[in-house]
Amino acid sequence: MNNNNKIPILGLLPHELKTMLSPLPSFRVDQIYHWIRRGISSFNAMNNLPENLRDDLEKRFTLRSSEITRCFESKDASLKLQIKLSDGLFIESLVLQDQFERKTACLSTQLGCPMACVFCKTGSMGFFRNLSAAEIVEQFFHLKENRAEISNIVFMGMGEPLLNLGELRQAIAVLTADDGKESFSKRRITISTCGIIKGIYDLAENGPAVRLAISITTADEALRQKLMPAAAENPLAELKKALHYYQGKQGKRITLEAVLLGGLNTRPEDIRSLIDFSKGLDVLINLIPWNAVEGLQFQGHTLYEPKSLEIRDFAAGLENAGLKTVRRSSRGRAVGGACGQLGGESSLP
Repeated sequence: MNNNNKIPILGLLPHELKTMLSPLPSFRVDQIYHWIRRGISSFNAMNNLPENLRDDLEKRFTLRSSEITRCFESKDASLKLQIKLSDGLFIESLVLQDQFERKTACLSTQLGCPMACVFCKTGSMGFFRNLSAAEIVEQFFHLKENRAEISNIVFMGMGEPLLNLGELRQAIAVLTADDGKESFSKRRITISTCGIIKGIYDLAENGPAVRLAISITTADEALRQKLMPAAAENPLAELKKALHYYQGKQGKRITLEAVLLGGLNTRPEDIRSLIDFSKGLDVLINLIPWNAVEGLQFQGHTLYEPKSLEIRDFAAGLENAGLKTVRRSSRGRAVGGACGQLGGESSLP
């Protein structure tokens, strides 16, 4: 794929496309834009354009700077794509289907991840680079081609979204551009973060007005900083202030995500600390049983999945305190696409 000198057109907003295609008349730009939004992968398919214009577009732009190299599917309707970027590196993204047959696209924002959470395979890879807005948007269209209608988008794939907020904001603007039936609703988009305080304040002030999920894992400060090294620069007290501020500005319920690790963060004191952290916030708590990743350890001990009794007791403790709690099922495991499992060896440079 020799697209290195071509402009990735999927990362452009309508007004940027008009500037790029000047002096083409507006009706031609509109035709091109609507073809792009339909997700076509070839300029030749734009059959209402003159052939010479299609040839010119082919020379100057690329509809896909990335390409699918492997596709993994499972019986629970999960789909994981390995996607090769223009520099030869790989990312992964996926579609998960729930019991109501709603399809959620899980998109990556970085190649690797600098957060180094001990329970996450992507975190064990290290960090290589941010993805461009075009590379983020292209994942959506790659998935859509393979799974038709997508109900929701979560930025919960490889990487920490709030450390690539500029490109993420552009990608969301492209996906939600107000162009009728092809526009994706902000209400159906979620950004999941490890709790980058600066980024949360930025979201509160500048948007986009999408849903926010915080990977809290535990509200025990000392344990959290051991499990999630980035938490040292984003302490819980300051994180809670940021969430209060965000809720005051955006008025949206926040999801707290707790990855439950067998015998580690499922203690009674973890229940109490999470209850205390949640006080005064409008939150939904997602309990996510840890998805096994071979080789991951904590303080010299192999991590393991929580027992069903641990999950049940943890949920009951939160619910008895009046907190709305959801026990997430582990979809995508069969394709190595469940929470914390993204980042196969082929992703490494």
